[in-house]
Amino acid sequence: MSIILPFIGGLGMFIYGMQIMAQGLENAAGSKMKSLLEVLTKNKFFGVLLGAFITAVIQSSSATTVMVVGFVNAGIMNLTQAMGVIMGANIGTTVTGWLVSSVEWAKALSPANIAPVAVMIGVIVMLTGKRRSTKDISSIIVGFGILFIGITTMSDAVEPLQQSEAFCNLFVTLGHSPFLGIVAGALVTAVIQSSSASVGILQSLGILQALCMTGAVPYSTALPIIMGQNIGTCVTAIMSSIGAKKTAKTAAVMHLLFNIIGTIIFSVVAIVFFKVINPGFGEALITQTEISTVHTIFNIGTTILLFPVSDWI
Repeated sequence: MSIILPFIGGLGMFIYGMQIMAQGLENAAGSKMKSLLEVLTKNKFFGVLLGAFITAVIQSSSATTVMVVGFVNAGIMNLTQAMGVIMGANIGTTVTGWLVSSVEWAKALSPANIAPVAVMIGVIVMLTGKRRSTKDISSIIVGFGILFIGITTMSDAVEPLQQSEAFCNLFVTLGHSPFLGIVAGALVTAVIQSSSASVGILQSLGILQALCMTGAVPYSTALPIIMGQNIGTCVTAIMSSIGAKKTAKTAAVMHLLFNIIGTIIFSVVAIVFFKVINPGFGEALITQTEISTVHTIFNIGTTILLFPVSDWI
């Protein structure tokens, strides 16, 4: 309980911080983003860029795809345009992972350093500001700080697990069964409805440098979980399409198919690499920055591979 309760609290702060920040951003520029979305998605390539940008800003691919489903349902956007934005949303959602991993490549930006400062600045702006736009800016800053406090709390909570043999064996088991890793990643993300948050959980576990002989989170375990997370995040869009028109339901299913196809392709590549080309590499410890790198490569790689044939989807 001394591990679970702080971890759950940290996860709650992480998700709540993301929501506060996203809400502030949407309030500050939501209507402008929607107008921009309608104009720039006339070209599928620009749709990819725009989907990536909006998702990077509001920190939620689910929110972007739900918006897309709404536009398709309203007849503002066709399925070809929707596919471009959906692919871009998968790329934009990797930004959170890079923020989390900044503790490794930018020490000054570590959560422990910037989170309290961000919250204090945000609260001061909130108490002194009178305009609605100022309140929105304060929400963005406070949400950013709470998000990082949640990361720190989760990381501190799981530190004692470096002595746990059972926890070590769990990761070894997942590493031996890529399918279980994919299912685990999908289920966790479906429950908390955020691939960014579930990547944050994985990265919090990944900072344990001496969890067991094989490392905290081996590559062979991390890759399937990361791929599964992208499948799990599709649940929100599917739920938003319930009761909508057929084209809107199709847009939600396209999001799911895109991630399933990408997962199948990269799973085959990963299995061949870990089992045939370099078996020892799969047991190597993966760092927070490497988790962000893998997550980014997976999403950008899937987009590059499927962009030419996206109309078939």
